[in-house]
Amino acid sequence: MADENQKMPADKPEQAKKVIARRVPNPGRSRIAEVVRELAQPLADELGYMLWEVAFVKEGADHILRVTIDSLGEEGITVDDCEKMSHALDPVLDEADPIECSYLLEVESPGIERELTRPEHFDYCEGVKVEVRLFAPVDGSRVFTGILGGMDGEGNITVEVNGTDKVFPRAAVSKVRTVFDF
Repeated sequence: MADENQKMPADKPEQAKKVIARRVPNPGRSRIAEVVRELAQPLADELGYMLWEVAFVKEGADHILRVTIDSLGEEGITVDDCEKMSHALDPVLDEADPIECSYLLEVESPGIERELTRPEHFDYCEGVKVEVRLFAPVDGSRVFTGILGGMDGEGNITVEVNGTDKVFPRAAVSKVRTVFDF
């Protein structure tokens, strides 16, 4: 939200599309990652990256804001890409100030074997080899490896395992990650 006293010029619609860092009320710990995602998404789009994940975690004595980006093509993410995203995001975070405590900002690549957590991850990785881990066994197993068929609108995940489609309700799945055969 922009400051109420600040008006966007009606004759310059391109300014309305620009990312404007905004001061947001400090959210509870559970909302910090989503607030940062809202701030980071336009920057990732502008730089040509896919915003893969945003997490705010405590590791030891440190609070870490971990922003994971991916490339939209086959080239992958480089250290320079992470640096560009970090430099773009840092002033936006400073102005919006969504985190009360001190923290470390980490920008990283999801890596070749990555966890799928959001619906768009399942769309992006359709046709890729994945490992599905379940909370409780199905057909005597808690782990299934196969080709991801996708996620439907109800959250059911389809994986082709040994030529047979298996459908797992999202609530039964503890983790899904891509698998790369080295």
